[in-house]
Amino acid sequence: MNWASHQYRLYSLLHKVNTQRTFLLCLGASMLLACTSVHGELSQAQINYFEKKVRPLLAKNCYQCHSERDQRLKGGLALDTKAGVLRGGDSGPAVVPKNVSKSLLVKAVQYRSDMKMPPKKKLKSADIATLVKWVKMGAPDPRDEVAEVTQVESTIDIEAGREFWAFQSPNAVAPNAKGTWARTDIDRHIFAKWNEKGLTPNPDTNRRSLIRRVYFDLIGLPPTPGQVASFEKDSSPDAFEKVVDQLLDSSRYGERWGRHWMDVARYAESNGMERNQLYPHAWRYRDYVIESFNADKPFDLFIKEQIAGDLMPAGNDARRDELTIATGFLAMGPKSLNERNKRQFEMDVVDEQIDLATRATMAITVSCARCHDHKFDPIPTADYYALAGIFKSTKTLFNHGTSAGVRQRSGLAALSSSANESKGVSYASAKTPTNKKSKKNKRNRAPKKPTGPVAMGVEEGSVNDCAIHIRGDVAKLGQRVARGIPQVMHHGDAPKFPEDQSGRLELAEWLVSRDNPLSARVFVNRTWHYLFGRGIVRTADNFGESGARPSNLALLDHLALQFMKDGWSVKKLIKSIVMSRTYQLSSAPNPANSEIDAENAFYWKASHRRLDAESLRDAILSVAGGLKLQPPVGSVVAPLGENQIDRNVKQLAAVKAEQPYRSVYLPVVRNNVQDMMATFDFAEPSMIVGRRSVTTVPSQALFLLNSKFMLENSGKLADEILSDSSLTTPERVGRAYRSILNRKPSSVETQRATEFVAACLKSGQEESDAWSGLCQAILGSAEFRYLD
Repeated sequence: MNWASHQYRLYSLLHKVNTQRTFLLCLGASMLLACTSVHGELSQAQINYFEKKVRPLLAKNCYQCHSERDQRLKGGLALDTKAGVLRGGDSGPAVVPKNVSKSLLVKAVQYRSDMKMPPKKKLKSADIATLVKWVKMGAPDPRDEVAEVTQVESTIDIEAGREFWAFQSPNAVAPNAKGTWARTDIDRHIFAKWNEKGLTPNPDTNRRSLIRRVYFDLIGLPPTPGQVASFEKDSSPDAFEKVVDQLLDSSRYGERWGRHWMDVARYAESNGMERNQLYPHAWRYRDYVIESFNADKPFDLFIKEQIAGDLMPAGNDARRDELTIATGFLAMGPKSLNERNKRQFEMDVVDEQIDLATRATMAITVSCARCHDHKFDPIPTADYYALAGIFKSTKTLFNHGTSAGVRQRSGLAALSSSANESKGVSYASAKTPTNKKSKKNKRNRAPKKPTGPVAMGVEEGSVNDCAIHIRGDVAKLGQRVARGIPQVMHHGDAPKFPEDQSGRLELAEWLVSRDNPLSARVFVNRTWHYLFGRGIVRTADNFGESGARPSNLALLDHLALQFMKDGWSVKKLIKSIVMSRTYQLSSAPNPANSEIDAENAFYWKASHRRLDAESLRDAILSVAGGLKLQPPVGSVVAPLGENQIDRNVKQLAAVKAEQPYRSVYLPVVRNNVQDMMATFDFAEPSMIVGRRSVTTVPSQALFLLNSKFMLENSGKLADEILSDSSLTTPERVGRAYRSILNRKPSSVETQRATEFVAACLKSGQEESDAWSGLCQAILGSAEFRYLD
């Protein structure tokens, strides 16, 4: 809860007034005033009555909570100007002009209902009579003045800010690299930096390490022993390129690289926070992402679809569904569903969307300017609210509100009837259980549901520019700011935003235009990070002043410019990097280089990288023969409805149960991530994560030693090894090593493994248990868990 919301709630508590009804009453007062003859002339008697009777009464009893001049706008209502009255507040009308009996305002001041205004003390009888007479007159209001609003001044020097490297356009610089070592332009940029720093390159890695590296990097799975053997025997010049092309064409590629993007998009199938309501339709966005990467959808189009897919043209129902589902990007963030203040809730959703749109694409923390000018970057508060106007003019569709007690609900986006057509095992078509309690609760009656398939997403809302919220307080408004983009990001004419649309489409088009200096840079840096374990800009989600500087700006700009030149093709980008000699270096230590560059910031060797949680799990399932590559349709969460998962033991057990599918298809429930995923540093699904943490903690070793998952899969692999009774013990040891580590065991390893099995049998263990123990030891080894 922020400071403003806390203050508002404290005020309400002290005055013992029902917030929602107070809002209704206040807006009623606004409608009362608004219904006066706006265009016609008032009589002098009407003017005198208002000025001498009504205005002093409102000033004494109402302005302390509803004054635009003093930035006190409870319920979003200003009563001190006619303009404020005409603008209204947050709730519906409470006054019927010339009809006292139907005017809730009169009832409130008479204390004849639960609504009592003013809340501290009832008005005098004469004051009540004044308002009654005013209502009978039609509530004339002669005020034409406009209240002064607090002007928010910024001391940020935008022109000076544009000198920062991240806000300047990428620049093509020819590398000064002599010699024959380099094979590609990437290598030449790397080699030039080595010359500058006095570094020497490592030798190329061996073929076994290279194929294992590229398999995990591109598809997140290990190669089979046969695939390793085939590559090691292939002496053709294009042997490695053939492997790369095969992996990029595999549907496993989209599952791997789609998961990278889902880290950034904070994909999840529940809300999290204090009310962890399930998102049973989020899986559609997951599948959209995977399919987009498999199809090598241009990344600029991919971004535009997620920001403004609902505003883009579609030639058929399937395309319309795809564009609708894409906007789930903006809808699935965590939300404070228990928030009573609708304005606060709305602005919190807007804030989360601004943070997502700007950090995911540009790695700039614009949301830090919500309450004040950005402390580090040249982003004034006005720029934040220029973006806020865009998302405030957008309706976010995230639930039906069927869960009992939910205060905030929105509806969902309808899809065509063909959206659920699929083959194979399906969770998506299962019936959603009805929450009976919500049916009995009229205050929580949900929006009418579409009869067919639905998805999370966004659509156009009521289009308006947004006023600056003083210190982020929804009740203290400053001047309105025209919708737009951060000033520091454009050097010429800013994009123009239409008056009748939110501006999301224009924002999306600008985000991936050549006028934006950051989007291409940010994505190629993320890609480099996924392939090397460290980005050219180490802080992948922060390209601002407080982030790290590029270790090789010329290389970063080269990649960004080439990425755009290649039509924003992610597959071409990845191929250009893995085909470089830099990617294919060994991870062997070099003491002389380490003295100069201990962190390997200039990539003179391959980094020793641990498999991420999904790759580790999928690899274990794969080598044990238990991984199902056919993806499921939907999600385990889909048939569970919008229930609050934290309070349902059976449903919680269902979403955390082990499944044989790839990890990307496991349910991602906020606050309840699967145990193995959490243990091995899965991305926090409520956060925008471009770079995961890599920890070494005791719970990881305990999982590898004691978990049911490890014991079961070690046993399956042992059974497979024992299935051929003609093999000797050393031959079985060799089979285990080739299956798990993609190599033959050394003579010492063979001897030790043989002795281990013999000792187990001698102690009375079953043969299957002895071999299961050996397989578990190899699966738990650092060599299996790390890439060289």
